[in-house]
Amino acid sequence: MTRCEWAGPEQIYIDYHDTEWGVPEYDSRALWEKLILDGFQAGLSWITILKKRDAFREAFAGFDPHVIAAWGEADVQRLLGNAGIIRHRGKIEATITNAQAWLRMEEQGGFDKFMWDYVGGAPLQNRFEAQADVPPKTAMSEQVSKDLKKAGFKFCGPTIVYAWMEACGLVNDHLVTCHRHSECAQTEKG
Repeated sequence: MTRCEWAGPEQIYIDYHDTEWGVPEYDSRALWEKLILDGFQAGLSWITILKKRDAFREAFAGFDPHVIAAWGEADVQRLLGNAGIIRHRGKIEATITNAQAWLRMEEQGGFDKFMWDYVGGAPLQNRFEAQADVPPKTAMSEQVSKDLKKAGFKFCGPTIVYAWMEACGLVNDHLVTCHRHSECAQTEKG
């Protein structure tokens, strides 16, 4: 079975590639969780985040933005003491700020709608043949990043945003040689 070049060798990475990465995500809260995790990944490898994802979910109240939006300095300190997550003050504080921004966006029509409108409601189908062909960012991810920052989000630069768009299936960047490319192309919202 042929996979994207980045998938592996660890089983957790292979499983993530084969079942989750690139599958269109339409749930607003789940989209937000994945954006937060991609922000925590900045400067690190994704495998680090995958291995800590359950600890993140526990530490961040199941990534419930309604809960996190009300957190303050005591919660930041608690999280800075949690060895199960990435202990980075700026990223932790950004998560609280991003929860507040997400709540505002939900009142204005929904974070999910905001994001899926960029791609016309359906995943963009790229047809890259080699990992070297996949860009680290695009003009669209630069625009999304600017718009998210304008809405109050942090840790959402264009490279983070593009990786997140790939992970959430807004763009299908499985290589055409990968068994998941055609599978993800057929998982559009029906």
